[in-house]
Amino acid sequence: KFYEKEVDGGSDPKCNNMLTCFAFHMYAGLRSGGGIGDSIKDPDGDEYEVARMVFDITFFFFVIIILLAIIQGLIIDSFGELRDREEEVKSDDETKCFICGIGKERFDVTPHGFQLHVEKEHNISNYLFLFMYLFTKDSTEHTGQESYILENLRAMKLDFFPVGAAFKFNSEDHSPSGSHCGSSAQTSSQGGSS
Repeated sequence: KFYEKEVDGGSDPKCNNMLTCFAFHMYAGLRSGGGIGDSIKDPDGDEYEVARMVFDITFFFFVIIILLAIIQGLIIDSFGELRDREEEVKSDDETKCFICGIGKERFDVTPHGFQLHVEKEHNISNYLFLFMYLFTKDSTEHTGQESYILENLRAMKLDFFPVGAAFKFNSEDHSPSGSHCGSSAQTSSQGGSS
């Protein structure tokens, strides 16, 4: 009887069966700030007033407060995860080379080492220009290396990227180690003279 609304002398029942009751509670109850009690008749002076008050408060507590708080919490958590992922990507961009993946701390043994490496040696723009050049160049004019890179790009293989390698470290590995030989020669001569 709380669900009947007077319309032009007739009645408009909102809760005929389980389906219409559920639909009405979800539609009217969730949109109302105070729960379903805002959408149906007041129980003032009714014989079921206490039961109706318990029902309204229970609906308000479980649906409006708890259920909506859970949904809002899930939304906030998902946005928090997206923000954390974005910050992680941003941190990687600032501390690792995108091309080779070597960390900033390894380059910064010399002043501005990482910045120079990213701008000169492994500049992303240069790689993009190379890819555009390879895609627009006639395939009959490709060199062996260009054909290899283009085939890998079309197959979505990134084997040609210098992951974990940089000219700076390759040149240091292959540089003549005269200073090391000199120091070892000095220690051997000191050991022989003693």
